[in-house]
This record gives sequence, C-alpha cells and structure tokens, in this order.
Amino acid sequence: MLSGVEIPDVRDLLRVLAERGWTLAVAEGDTGGVLLAWLTAVPGSSAVVLGGVVAYHDDLKREVLGVSPALIEQHGAVSAEAAEAMARGIRRLAAADVGLATTGIAGPGGGTATKAVGLAYVAAAGPRGQLRMHGFQWQGDRAANRQSSAEAALRLALDLLR
Repeated sequence: MLSGVEIPDVRDLLRVLAERGWTLAVAEGDTGGVLLAWLTAVPGSSAVVLGGVVAYHDDLKREVLGVSPALIEQHGAVSAEAAEAMARGIRRLAAADVGLATTGIAGPGGGTATKAVGLAYVAAAGPRGQLRMHGFQWQGDRAANRQSSAEAALRLALDLLR
C-alpha cells in the first residue's frame, strides 16, 4: 500500500490510460497533492501522467485553471460546478486526454452552515466531452478526508475510462 491506497488501484488507472495511449493531468484542491503523489509513485507513470496543479486558493482556480469568477461566486469553490470546471481546465492547460479534479473542505475548520467539513467533489473530464462528477460527505479527520477524496478521484477516472 502507498499512503493507504493500494497500488493496484493506481496501477489499474495507469494501465488503462497506457492501453488507450491517453494522458492524464490533475487539479487538486482539498487533496493538496496527495493524488499526484500516488500516481507518480509508480515507476513508469511518466508515460501517461503529465503533471498537476494544486489550486488550493480560489485565485489559482480562476487564474490558472480558468474557473470563472462568476461560477465561484454563485456556487462556491467547493461545488460540483467548480470540480467540473477544474477538470476541464487542467485538461485544457496540460493538453491532456483526461483531466481529474478534487475540491473540498478537509477540515477540521472551514465548514459553514451550508457546506460542512468533509464535503468534497471529484470530477473527471475526457477527450470526447465526457464528464463524470461525484459529491461526498466524508466523516474522517483531515488526513482521512484528503485520502478519501484522492481514492474517489481514482475510482471516478477509472469509471470514465471504462
């Protein structure tokens, strides 16, 4: 295992990408680089993993990933809409076949009356306009919530590819 994720889960995603000749880039919010660390821990991953952006602050979501200020103002940086825009944005920025994004409130603080600690969204955008998004309400501590979001992103990317 690698930081709680079984390497076969990561390896499955890398294998499927390689079989298709596709590349992947990630945009991470709440996971803070955990997802890219897991992906790049596998030898040979550079054949399909282009890299990523940790867009922790809203400014980076807007300025680097192209998430519209109006979207963030209307829905928030932790929203399904933001996750989808981040996945599309990293795909475009990196010229990747697949863009994968995470955004959430890992905790222990940061929650609001409408968005509790543990709220997270993951999204995957594919080369033919495919889009998958899923929201979660994690119940763990900060480390567990970050890991859960990263694991969910891997599963979502595999779902998009299958």
